[in-house]
Amino acid sequence: MKKKTQCERILDYISDFGSITSFEAMRDLGCMRLASRICDLKRQGYSFIAKPEKGKNRYGEKISYSRYFLEQ
Repeated sequence: MKKKTQCERILDYISDFGSITSFEAMRDLGCMRLASRICDLKRQGYSFIAKPEKGKNRYGEKISYSRYFLEQ
């Protein structure tokens, strides 16, 4: 059985959960460079919407990141 690529796992994750962030990709998929994989998928013809989000890190500092959605 062929092992799934990170790109395939990302598409599966978005299909299952609706979207993905870099933290979710790292935690759940072991993918350390989500933006690079999104770029690879765009080259394959997929379209994404990146929505900026804000949160706090473990030290209470403000952070910003993108949540990626597959464009329908």
